[in-house]
Amino acid sequence: MNWKTVEKQCFDEERALYGSENLKVINCKFDGPADGESALKESKNIVVDGCYWNLRYPFWHDTGLEIGNTELTELCRAALWYSEDIVIRDSKLHGIKALRECRDVTMEKCDIISPEFGWSVHNIRMEECKAAGEYFMMRSTGLMFRNVEFKGKYSFQYIENAVFENCVFDTKDAFWHGKNITVRNSVVKGEYLAWYSENLTLENCKISGTQPFCYCKGLKLINCEMHDADLCFEKSEVDATVTTPLISIKNPLSGCIKVPAVGELIMDDPFAKGTVEIG
Repeated sequence: MNWKTVEKQCFDEERALYGSENLKVINCKFDGPADGESALKESKNIVVDGCYWNLRYPFWHDTGLEIGNTELTELCRAALWYSEDIVIRDSKLHGIKALRECRDVTMEKCDIISPEFGWSVHNIRMEECKAAGEYFMMRSTGLMFRNVEFKGKYSFQYIENAVFENCVFDTKDAFWHGKNITVRNSVVKGEYLAWYSENLTLENCKISGTQPFCYCKGLKLINCEMHDADLCFEKSEVDATVTTPLISIKNPLSGCIKVPAVGELIMDDPFAKGTVEIG
């Protein structure tokens, strides 16, 4: 492959490098008074290293994209859409809607501050990243996260086929309507966790927050701690082994919950047939 290189230049015009192929963009700046958009739209086999992006929509409809040591600022809105075969390392993604409708993505050691990040992404691996925002990863499939820290509301809604290991999530309304999800050795903090989820398994996790795990199907908790948890498991199909006392359990639909102690067991729904083993 014959590579071309653009190095130590500044671009601010519309579609500055549109339709490029086999291009290395090194230590360049995308900023300026022309305020142009879509710098590398419709491009193929692109390497970006040590660059600064302060303009909108740079990476749309791209194939074969590698980004490293690069900053996408708050003004770099909707940076990656409709692209595939993407690797992002050691970079800052600070614009809204930074990743959407993309496929086959790897992210390592990145800092993400981006509301509505990661919508409808298919096959994404994320390791050693920190992220903040609202509606994180909504409607995405094929997620593999390790050592990821996230803070924000309404995360991982409607996702499918996901594995999370050694993560820390400070969130609320997480995993709503999610399907086929496994969370291992992680901390999950937040209110109203995982309502309406299907086939969610949490193993060796620390979980906290009010009214978790309601209206779930196929819910499993294996050797998990639960703190500040009340009105748990309402209308859920659940098999759970919880290692800490619960404030209250309410009307589990079916299955068995094993817990050392519970402050209040509420069983006032005739259709609630779940059992609770205390001690």
